[in-house]
Amino acid sequence: MMWKRILCTAAMLPVGASVSLGQSSSQSGGQTATAPLTVIRAGTLIDGVSETPKKNQLIFVRREHIEKVADASTKIPDGTRVIDLSGATVLPGLIDSHTHIFLWGEDPAKGGYDANILKAGIALRAARATYAARRALEQGFTTLRDVETEGAGYGDVEIKQAIEEGTIPGPRLFCATRAISTTGGYNLEGYAPELEMPKGAQLVDGPVEARKAARQQLEHGADWIKVYMTHRSWVDRQGNLVSQPTLTVEELKAIVDEAHGWQKKVACHAYNGIGLQRALEGGCDSIEHGLEITDAQIAQMQRQGTWYCPTISPYYGDWAPADTPEGKRDRARAAVHEISFKKALQAHLKIVYGTDIGGMPWTEPMAQEFQQMVKLGMAPMDAIQSATSRAAEMLDMKGEIGVIAPGAYAEVIAVLGDPLKDVGELEHVRFVMHNGSVFKNDLAK
Repeated sequence: MMWKRILCTAAMLPVGASVSLGQSSSQSGGQTATAPLTVIRAGTLIDGVSETPKKNQLIFVRREHIEKVADASTKIPDGTRVIDLSGATVLPGLIDSHTHIFLWGEDPAKGGYDANILKAGIALRAARATYAARRALEQGFTTLRDVETEGAGYGDVEIKQAIEEGTIPGPRLFCATRAISTTGGYNLEGYAPELEMPKGAQLVDGPVEARKAARQQLEHGADWIKVYMTHRSWVDRQGNLVSQPTLTVEELKAIVDEAHGWQKKVACHAYNGIGLQRALEGGCDSIEHGLEITDAQIAQMQRQGTWYCPTISPYYGDWAPADTPEGKRDRARAAVHEISFKKALQAHLKIVYGTDIGGMPWTEPMAQEFQQMVKLGMAPMDAIQSATSRAAEMLDMKGEIGVIAPGAYAEVIAVLGDPLKDVGELEHVRFVMHNGSVFKNDLAK
């Protein structure tokens, strides 16, 4: 039996060595060994919270976290790995607060929204979501709030699990799973009435069903609940944008009450009108899109502390011909959206960055929204903070993500130019560190 004991001992040695290194628990002279240190030299640092950049900073990273941020004159211990970004602008990893990793664009020429659900099986959709997650990380977006799977069930939660276990690369995900609307309140539509078509959201009617849907989604891993408070929109005879309301205030209150009981939040898709007002009266935590917000509604959002995720970019593509009802609707959406965004800026609403990517093809640059926000009057630093520290606050991770500071996760990106002079520089991220590991470095010397 001696040979069996020898084999068992030999087989265990590599495992023991691996655990020792991973946990940094080996003892030397009575002292615990520390994890390796990495130092990033930042030529210019935009830390996510300060109103002005800092020059020549050192970012000390150990394991997944930032240990300290110091002036370049600070001594770097011998044997430290140094990443030289002294010729770049360094920022926190970006946060996109409105994405759909299970959508593959909505090009009308390719079947529009319906093709996502009717022509792609769940395996193909999961493969595309895997691509989307990697694509986001490559562009410097280290966190996504993914606001529903559009008919792919709880697939977002499983993609999140795959990322967390290291099976696939991707950003930190906050998942909204299936989303909630009402009968007559979501696609697929326009098919023969005797056909039971799949829907892109979970449909409910009445407060009891609404609460049950929220419970089901929370049970299966939802970090947020996404609710559609408006659906179709059109232009009336007076030229006003009109949106069909969906859930009642009572239905929404049941969802919000349930989510808040789980210490989760509720995001409400709401274009304008009755549905947007119901969203506010029902106590939603964020308004998504908010194309047309009245002065009274802006004041209510201020009082209630409601977050605003405008998603400007999607409303400037795929316009129907101007002389069609759809074309008039498309142009009305963009026109009122610009006014609402400017009002929100003037009122200092809590604005977070969101692209609605997925509705747009994942091949498009996610950072294009920065240029839209700045073009409509937002200062470049405010736009950056909407995608860093402010989004982190909405996600209840203030000080942990969206900032380069001691104790925060080591999520660091870099661009060559100055995004405060040209925010379009953020479309060309050259370096990405996620949770302390370098994912991309096109600046290596």
